[in-house]
Amino acid sequence: MLITLSPPSHAQTRAQCEQQFKARSGQPGKDVMWVATIDQLVTAMLRAAKVTNTDRVIDLGSGDGKIPIAAAKQFGAQALGIEYEPGLVKLAECYARAERVTHKVKFRQADIFTTDFSDATVLTLYLSPTINLKLRPTILNMRPGTRVVSNSFDMGDWQPDRSIESEIGNTRAFLWIVPANVNGQWTFTNAARRSTFKVKLEQKFQKLIGTPGSATHWGVQQGRVNGSEIELTVVASDGTALALKGRVANDRIDAQGYAGRRNL
Repeated sequence: MLITLSPPSHAQTRAQCEQQFKARSGQPGKDVMWVATIDQLVTAMLRAAKVTNTDRVIDLGSGDGKIPIAAAKQFGAQALGIEYEPGLVKLAECYARAERVTHKVKFRQADIFTTDFSDATVLTLYLSPTINLKLRPTILNMRPGTRVVSNSFDMGDWQPDRSIESEIGNTRAFLWIVPANVNGQWTFTNAARRSTFKVKLEQKFQKLIGTPGSATHWGVQQGRVNGSEIELTVVASDGTALALKGRVANDRIDAQGYAGRRNL
């Protein structure tokens, strides 16, 4: 008689991973101790970042791989976890096999400070305030529109675009949208109106700093950069205000009939 054995259950497979690769939340690591993120906050973080199956999610300090696996399993994204501790990498890989997402999720044993993660469309992290600040210049140089979500810790004076609260465990996270860099002198032209003006844009993260006008430049009343999108109100010397809304592409801004060029 032929006896067919059923494959091990999902729970049994995860249990086998835990038995084989013993890890504990709170264990020390290279830069920070590893603390597992609760499931509800993982989902809330990925929802806040609006992850879809077109995204590439990269998790810095991925630990047991919970966030990359959830990004793949719940949202269909391609995901990469970067983790320094080899034992946690092996545990994460085992979990990915148990969840049957190895075609979408990879893990890399590497140092987050020497690894290129610039191809992420969504970046997640659960590190520390000090490490967040150390990574901040690299993150700000990522592609405009990249969504960055940090569990628990902020980015200093770079204010988040949104705070994320979990209903369980009194936990929170923060979301930022990497803004395009628009610092500098710009000349805006509207050919149809035969109108040209110059303006100096001073940027602090996603906000544009208000500046007074002069004989040669219009002033800035207010402004904000959201990824590659910009909203800007400029004021002429006679007090005339002009509200512009458009998109940034390197040294060009296209906004409601006005073409802005950065003066290099």
